[in-house]
Amino acid sequence: MKVVIIGSGMAGLTAGAYLAKAGHEVTVLEQFPTPGGVTATVQQDGFGWDIGPLLMEGFAPGDKARLILEELGVSEQVKVVHEDRLLWQEGCALEKPAEYEGPYWRRERLKMLFPEERSALDRYYRFYDQMLALMGLARRAEAAHGMAALWLKLRMLLALQPVKKYMNWNGGQLMDHFFHSPSLKTFFLGIVADFVTAPSEFPALGVPSIHLETAFDKRIPTYPGAKSVQTAYTYILGGCQILVNAVLRVILEHGGQVRTSTPVKRIVIENGRATGVELADGRIETADLVLASGGMKEVFFDLVGREHIPAELAAQIESNRMMESVLMVQLGIDFDPSLYQKAALCYYYKTDDMEEAVRRLRSGDYHEGKDGFLIYVPSLHSPSLAPAGKYAVTIYTVAPDTLAAGNWSSRREELADKLIAEAEAHIPGLRQHTLTSLVLTPEEFRQRTHQKHHSFGGVPPVIGNKPPAHKTPIAGLWFIGAQSESGGGVLNVMVGARKVAKRILKGE
Repeated sequence: MKVVIIGSGMAGLTAGAYLAKAGHEVTVLEQFPTPGGVTATVQQDGFGWDIGPLLMEGFAPGDKARLILEELGVSEQVKVVHEDRLLWQEGCALEKPAEYEGPYWRRERLKMLFPEERSALDRYYRFYDQMLALMGLARRAEAAHGMAALWLKLRMLLALQPVKKYMNWNGGQLMDHFFHSPSLKTFFLGIVADFVTAPSEFPALGVPSIHLETAFDKRIPTYPGAKSVQTAYTYILGGCQILVNAVLRVILEHGGQVRTSTPVKRIVIENGRATGVELADGRIETADLVLASGGMKEVFFDLVGREHIPAELAAQIESNRMMESVLMVQLGIDFDPSLYQKAALCYYYKTDDMEEAVRRLRSGDYHEGKDGFLIYVPSLHSPSLAPAGKYAVTIYTVAPDTLAAGNWSSRREELADKLIAEAEAHIPGLRQHTLTSLVLTPEEFRQRTHQKHHSFGGVPPVIGNKPPAHKTPIAGLWFIGAQSESGGGVLNVMVGARKVAKRILKGE
């Protein structure tokens, strides 16, 4: 078959690689000058920075993304390092002990900091263990067949009983149930701010999965060696462009092509079937199948057209809440930041009122870094991303796609400088020792992703959100990418794209 894929992010490249490897004629069309979407590494003055993924799950041996790379025959090209991250919060900044103290050392440290919450912490960690057991069974059931799958599902029903009462709760209710301290609530749930999702919108049973202990101590046994659901977190050595290039090469080596600076104007629909795409220059690319990644509104409303989709699908798309964007400041500096921040990545939480913080962000009221941010030093694990003796640093924070006051073009330098100033409270001297800088605002991300509203990470895990199905009501058209998955992320989009490719190869 002739397959046209819109978008060269990791979803488009993964699906394209499977289909090209199976002998189909694959053409990937990318409107941006370089491939990779937000899974890319940008370069300037000898420094390199990733613009999307940071410490990622799924790439350790035996895990889902690693298995995909093995199936595509490029696993050896994508090397990773197993690491963990820091979390800084006023009054409870925990550094892992030099000697390993077991998987629950953070619980014991928190008991010392919050003695009035000792029993609450024990209760929360019992819930955490119950959820790990349930998620572990679900993971095994995914790969099981026949009687083994049935037995695992029965065990899942039993494992669900202790946590069933929380199924219809949100994250805020869960934290209120366990803790009195606002700081502890933020400690366990603060990462939802990365999705620009309020605690009251996030499903309660998802809390343990976004705050796994292995993210904070790489010495804790991880899947698959310990048969634990707790994943290992890894960095891609040399930057995420290594991953992009490896999968892209599979397409090229099997006769496919990836064409950049080639925007698509519309998906051609004839008699209820996608038959190709019309490019911005008016040329028509015919196809037996079209796989479209990108924003759901941009794909279904702009490229397909509302007249071609059922009213219920249009209503479903309209009802999904999107994330906001990010402000990302890339620096090349001439001193070692690990003197102040011991790990390559640290999240800095600055507010306990996440409900209000999310509300203000969505209204266009940007916090200028005062609510929180992260600092990432990729050259600590990948020295090739900076000249010898120098360091690449990324500072970023969630930000409104559209500012209520002014715009990103006129305020980019001002707001970048304010974010660096906030970061200097933790790593002094950043501005004084900057050799080069690169600022990426929501406007740049809109251009890169071809979205009218940049939703960093795709569809947030908000209760009630339901992304469109991969297989669309239009014959020959499939929807892939970050906005086809709840939570987005490299792992999810690669797994989703593989599922789509496998379904296509089965003749669905």
